[in-house]
Amino acid sequence: MEITKQTTMGEMLEYNRGIAYILMQAGMHCVGCPSSIQETLEEACAVHGLDADQVLAMIQEYLAAKQ
Repeated sequence: MEITKQTTMGEMLEYNRGIAYILMQAGMHCVGCPSSIQETLEEACAVHGLDADQVLAMIQEYLAAKQ
């Protein structure tokens, strides 16, 4: 699966639950919130004042290390 800024939080977490740790490290502590599941990564980052490109890079680095 290719993760982009348009991937929803729910899709990412369904693909790999370990992404939750990366998101929490970035400052998104509402990973388990039901309303966040339908948000895209870009939307969730905007709500939390985070740079979506940086968070996406962290996720991609994590996934690359897992392969």
